[in-house]
Amino acid sequence: MLFDDALRYMEGLLRFGIKLGNERFEALCGRLGNPQNQFPIVHIAGTKGKGSTTALAAGILHCAGYRVGSYLSPYVFDVRERIQLDGVMISREDFARLVTLARPHIEALAETEYGQTTEFELKTLLAFLYFAERNADFACIEVGIGGRLDATNIVHPSATVITNIGLDHTQILGDTHALIAGEKAGILKPCIPCVTAVENEEALEVIERIALHRQVPLSLVRQGECEAPTGDIQSVHWDLEAGPNDLLNPHQSRFRIATPRHLYTDLSLRMDGIYQRVNAACAVAAVESALASQEKPLPAEAVRSALVSVTLPGRLQEIQLASGTRLMLDGAHNGIAAEALHGPITALRVQHGISRLLLVVGMVGGHDPAEVLAPFAGEAAHIFVCQPDWKRALAAEQIAETARGFTSNVTIIPVVADAVRAAIQMARENDMVLVTGSFYTVGEVPIAEITAETLSV
Repeated sequence: MLFDDALRYMEGLLRFGIKLGNERFEALCGRLGNPQNQFPIVHIAGTKGKGSTTALAAGILHCAGYRVGSYLSPYVFDVRERIQLDGVMISREDFARLVTLARPHIEALAETEYGQTTEFELKTLLAFLYFAERNADFACIEVGIGGRLDATNIVHPSATVITNIGLDHTQILGDTHALIAGEKAGILKPCIPCVTAVENEEALEVIERIALHRQVPLSLVRQGECEAPTGDIQSVHWDLEAGPNDLLNPHQSRFRIATPRHLYTDLSLRMDGIYQRVNAACAVAAVESALASQEKPLPAEAVRSALVSVTLPGRLQEIQLASGTRLMLDGAHNGIAAEALHGPITALRVQHGISRLLLVVGMVGGHDPAEVLAPFAGEAAHIFVCQPDWKRALAAEQIAETARGFTSNVTIIPVVADAVRAAIQMARENDMVLVTGSFYTVGEVPIAEITAETLSV
């Protein structure tokens, strides 16, 4: 198969939907030699921040001198973003070749009691095969949905992470923090250390109970004093090193991380946001644990180098247009993500004297539009509602109805690209246009075309 053929075959599996459970995927990987067992793994779950934490952990390991695979979910602009080696996407040729390799096994398995492989399972298999072929020293694997029944949970990790937890995918994972935490904590393996930034007490109680039962050393990431290593396996601290120039926007401040073993100082992040400091602390502590299991150190300089270089598309991504408008892209798709995004957006508006915010929102099903809109809708001069070209897209009218509960300045423009252009056209010099609600929405923003259009004005 060529790349386009492989992509069509993979997309054809979408019709089989989401099928949580591990037995079928274990059988599929077994047919291909269990590639997931050929490299150490850092396994990351959570509601908010798991993608950034995965990328940061992979970046740290790469800067420490290791060959590192990263498996990310979802992608924004290119499906190959999901599978990367040392920060470079899998080639179109390797993607097609591995789909061709997997296809007969998928079709043979479909004739058994295990049934049809899903699109997500195939993507995950490609990552495992690619990392094994390329002799990865480590892989950082992001969970798709939940954890316990996610396809990625067939791995045997060296360390695990559970980032912060909120109410998301409630129709699949449950409608309470406790139920969702139980699903996320399904990635905990006996005696394998876990780092968590979970704040909700109900969720944390569930994770602590499961960790105790499985004899998992559990480290809690909290903001706190960072003058020396914590010396306590249960404690990972982070704190800002805010100087006079950082007071206007603490979301861009330098910071420190104290793990049980080390103190990392004078850290800077390429990705803005206080919450990214939390994700960085999770990544550092997890990588440190994974390396310690092999009696290997984590050089402080590797941490510093990685944090200032790692970036991800659609995470507080800023594009300064020639018109003077600031275009911000962020795939915040649930309440906890939108609330976290509000802080750095507000700080940027203050820092740059931006008075008007124009909001472009498109979402997919399974998420509450009221929770995503609430932090921004009351401040927005206008809300443009769109609908990403995705089978589970939330109807634009449904989002608009919710938006009208906050403001009357709501316009439905179904096509994402058209909605973004309309917002930019309405914007005045030094206004901000924020596109959010889903990575699928962000992925349909025609950045190159919009940039060229504003340059030609």
